[in-house]
Amino acid sequence: MTPPDARQSGSDDGDRTVDRTTEADDRAGDAAFARPAGASGPFDPPERGRPAVQAAAPPSPAQQAAFGRPAAVPGSFAGDRLTPPPRPVAPPPPEAVLRAFRGPAGQAGLQEPPGGRPGRRRTSAGPWWKSDARSDPWRDPHAPAGLAGPAVFEEEAEQEGPVVVDRKGRRKLRLRDLSVRVAALVLLAVLLAGALGGGVGYLLTREAAETPLLAPGTTLSETDDAVTREPGSVADIAERVTPAVVSIEVRIGQAGATGSGVVVDGENGYIVTNNHVISGADGVEGAAIRAVFSDGTGSEARIVGRDPASDLAVLKVDRPGLVTASLGSSDDVVVGDPVVAIGSPLGLAGTVTTGIVSALDRPVRLAGEGSDTNAVISAVQTDAPINPGNSGGALVDATGAVIGINTAIASLGGGSVGLGFAIPIDTVRDIAEQLISTGTAVHASLGVNARSVTDGTRDGALVLNVEPDSAAAAAGIREQDVVIAVDDVPVGSSEELVVAVDAHRPGDVVTIELIRNGSSTTVRATLDQA
Repeated sequence: MTPPDARQSGSDDGDRTVDRTTEADDRAGDAAFARPAGASGPFDPPERGRPAVQAAAPPSPAQQAAFGRPAAVPGSFAGDRLTPPPRPVAPPPPEAVLRAFRGPAGQAGLQEPPGGRPGRRRTSAGPWWKSDARSDPWRDPHAPAGLAGPAVFEEEAEQEGPVVVDRKGRRKLRLRDLSVRVAALVLLAVLLAGALGGGVGYLLTREAAETPLLAPGTTLSETDDAVTREPGSVADIAERVTPAVVSIEVRIGQAGATGSGVVVDGENGYIVTNNHVISGADGVEGAAIRAVFSDGTGSEARIVGRDPASDLAVLKVDRPGLVTASLGSSDDVVVGDPVVAIGSPLGLAGTVTTGIVSALDRPVRLAGEGSDTNAVISAVQTDAPINPGNSGGALVDATGAVIGINTAIASLGGGSVGLGFAIPIDTVRDIAEQLISTGTAVHASLGVNARSVTDGTRDGALVLNVEPDSAAAAAGIREQDVVIAVDDVPVGSSEELVVAVDAHRPGDVVTIELIRNGSSTTVRATLDQA
């Protein structure tokens, strides 16, 4: 520090006066907090004596034996340890560092301005020593602890008016600063708003008891525009074809079943239906078959003939003048054509559903429960909803011509899932003519039993056995042969083999391509009658 006389020599008269005042204050402060004359010991207040320090008790013989120095060990325990090497002395800093960090010329020490006067000493009037320093609890180590009230934001309390802003900048309403007049107006506004809302709600929700419930002679409006049903619409097709579709009711003792049928010869009363609909009543005493027409009348029906190999049957009723259905051609049907299914699904006569032809020539094996039906058909597949009871009903095209007899459905739960199968009308016409003429129908037969196989690249029908004296035996077909084509028509399964053979008549000669011992070969077979 710079000597006092040096500071005074570098100051004017005003500075000397300030320095002398400061020194006087320093001497007064020192006198206020100096030790009284004749006093000794700590600076504790007289009323609070410092507790006496008790001398430690001498160690017991057990403690001396456990922690005392062994009698044979003189000196300290570290007498035989190596003396650590002296710490290296850091070399003086380079001259460049000294010049960079050296203080200005004339500065005697750190934090002291060169040539200026030093800072003021802490006195009784300074920030560290106040007049109440002797009673300040924060400076008294023996002051007791105590809990105070919550913090109060004085700046919020100092704001005037009912609306104040807190420390986070949010505006608040202080109700205690609202005048009685303003509070009364606010309360009155709330009451008026509640009364108005309640009145409006009452007016909107109250019942109009003053108006009568009944109004005799009331007439409701109706449109004068007639609905236009174009020719070829579903309504037009249903109107023309529904009279030619009948419901078939079968009674066998106390049991019964229902199905559908199509009138194919109204003059003679011939009706085509499925074999599995009426096969249970054939030859059973007391069984009855009844055909119910679209007008609600019914007639007893007799079985003309049945063909389990195609699942077709013909009935006859003694009722001339029936509406006859128009039969189309299977060759004119293409995938995507709109179709209408008409029948009695679930016993509901005259039901009409619509869809499209979703596939053609779909091989489907038929085996009616409780029936002798064992057939494979090349079906017309449709997404028109078909359910139990539609069997034997008509599948018609957009012109109203019948293109198939609904026969089967693909279902996971017993109902329609959008896939139905119908026997093509060309097959129906051929079998029905045979049944009406002779009561039976004939089919071509190859004389083999087969199952579907594949080698991963090509599918076929594996021959499991060959019937003796059959067309296959005469052609030299053996067991384990795999048939892959009939007259250049590919065969990919046992069902396709049955369909390909059934497309011919007994006596036709066909060329059969097959795989034998890994090699392809062809044979010619003359088909027999099944």
